[in-house]
Amino acid sequence: MENSFDINIDCGESLGNWIMGADEELMPLITTANVACGFHAGDPITMQRTVKLAKENNVAVGAHPGLPDLIGFGRRTMSLTPAEVYAMTVFQVGSLKAMLECENMTLHHIKPHGALYSMLSKDTSLGEAFCQATIDISPKPMIYYPAPVEQHAVTRVASKMGIHVVGELYFDLSYADDGSLILKRANEGADLVDTKNRLANFFETGVVVAESGVGVPLEAQSICLHGDGPNAVDLAKTIGQGLRDAGYNLSPLNI
Repeated sequence: MENSFDINIDCGESLGNWIMGADEELMPLITTANVACGFHAGDPITMQRTVKLAKENNVAVGAHPGLPDLIGFGRRTMSLTPAEVYAMTVFQVGSLKAMLECENMTLHHIKPHGALYSMLSKDTSLGEAFCQATIDISPKPMIYYPAPVEQHAVTRVASKMGIHVVGELYFDLSYADDGSLILKRANEGADLVDTKNRLANFFETGVVVAESGVGVPLEAQSICLHGDGPNAVDLAKTIGQGLRDAGYNLSPLNI
């Protein structure tokens, strides 16, 4: 859809009686959901409930596979072979895909979580395994990755293999001068006034302001926010209004 922009969240990360994220409040405010697949977070009931919630709100659903590390929330690097990355990706995405099919929904995309994302960004052989899994399990292979997408080993591989790569922006994280994300999470949440100003500046100039004040040119089709952020709902409202003010419709991406 022309003149449209996507807002995606990482969600479905609750586990049993432990609640993570404001999924129910956020779902009406976004267009695409990255649902945890049980390795770094989530469980079968949570996956099912999250898929149903997305369907009720006309939100497209993608898989958010991670490392098998519930205690570390998938944020601790592991030593894995390409064969292991391939198998664990198919396993996780396949589980979510089955949940979607039970609701007559289609898998929209795949987006790796946490340390898996970092590992794929650096290791071409692991990236190739992940991309092959994406092609083998997806109806229309598409992956989400932080802009600039050419910065990551896996996205360079994905482009060569014919996978559509969606570049993301973040406003609840900071940027380094080279456009890479500074992976620290602020307990106080995102600054909403700063978010509004940075978002408007991006649509006017194509530039995101780094933590140092340097302007970084980026291309993106989606904005990601973390559903477990302390002011995630207000941030989603701010971003949605900022997109509408810039003349964009909110819509999931189609290929």
